[in-house]
Amino acid sequence: MKKLFLLIFLLPLLAFAQEKGIHFQHGLTWQQVKEKAKAENKYIFIDCFTTWCGPCRYMSANIFPLEEVGNVFNDKFISIKIQLDSTANDNEEVKSWFKDAFAIAKEYNVRAYPTYLFFDPNANIVHRAVGSSDAKEFITKAENAMNPDKQYYALINQYKKGNKEPAFLKKAALAAMDAYDMDNGEMISNEYLATQKDLYTKENLDFISIFTLNSKDAGFKAMLKNPAKADAVLGNGVAEGLIQRIIIKEEILNKLHGQQSQADWKNISAGLNKKYPLQAAEALSKGKVMFYQSKGDWNNFQTAVVSYMNKYGAKASVGELNNYAWTVFENCKDMTCVAEALEWSKRSFKDNNEPGLIDTYANILYKMGKKDEAIAWEEKAMNLAGENDKQGFKETLEKMQKGEKTWKD
Repeated sequence: MKKLFLLIFLLPLLAFAQEKGIHFQHGLTWQQVKEKAKAENKYIFIDCFTTWCGPCRYMSANIFPLEEVGNVFNDKFISIKIQLDSTANDNEEVKSWFKDAFAIAKEYNVRAYPTYLFFDPNANIVHRAVGSSDAKEFITKAENAMNPDKQYYALINQYKKGNKEPAFLKKAALAAMDAYDMDNGEMISNEYLATQKDLYTKENLDFISIFTLNSKDAGFKAMLKNPAKADAVLGNGVAEGLIQRIIIKEEILNKLHGQQSQADWKNISAGLNKKYPLQAAEALSKGKVMFYQSKGDWNNFQTAVVSYMNKYGAKASVGELNNYAWTVFENCKDMTCVAEALEWSKRSFKDNNEPGLIDTYANILYKMGKKDEAIAWEEKAMNLAGENDKQGFKETLEKMQKGEKTWKD
């Protein structure tokens, strides 16, 4: 009886605790949600998520339950969550929403997760936002959704009605990028750049760096035409790196999509030399590395990455040096290649003490049989790591001390 009394007493408190965050509606259809919003004169907030999305889980666990977030959303919004993937564990409510959920995702071009859609009390779309954030930024997104001067779709409507002032186009393009509305972002950004007499100013080149996503973009053509002029403003190698990424994506990876480890490199090389003669050799070399890495073809990857690094390794970024070194460590059995990777790794932390980079170096030393040296470097990585990250380094260190492998065969 005492236990029952305590349970009855605690139930209201538990319910109160659960209501502190966003109160998401359950048991309603999309039509009923719209009717409820209109009747209560509230906006509609939709959290578009998938079960596999890490940022979605973060928001649900850490931001949505916060009292300050709930205070804003529960007062002003009817809130719902729609799942945009299907799993074997989906309950009946999730299944009942699939038709409407996928229709909403298609109509409003939801391509990234989480995407947040905001509707006015009459169920007209007014705003969208994308990605995880802290509570303050997330509340700002909600406030923007209720502010006609900051609503994303209000900007798009102005654009469609003919507002082509350069300052407005720039503002609308940046808003499209924030909303992950890539189609409008690309179109509006190109219109903005067409109004500019000099594309090589710092302001315009920074803008170009954000919006240059394919070879049809005005920014790509500007950088391809004069990469040295762009790099004089942005920094050495920035324009060249952007150009290379797009060429590799369009002329190599997209054309090899769906293929396994077989590739007609001769034909691809011919196409590259015809279209981009100055960039062809490096793009082909790096494209091979990326292709074989994506396919898990480690024999060909090993040959390709060593060849690329011998020719172009001086240009490799810190991230690339670490990525290639770690991939070789994990997957390549040729110790000559592993020794090459050690040098790439050492270069990656030449100018910093990032523990993750040092950890790569220690692991490669360990695989090469230099146990004492590896342990010393792993201890350094662990000591440099933040408190929340030390455990992973400690586990690796303990494996080294025990003589256990830190890689999978």
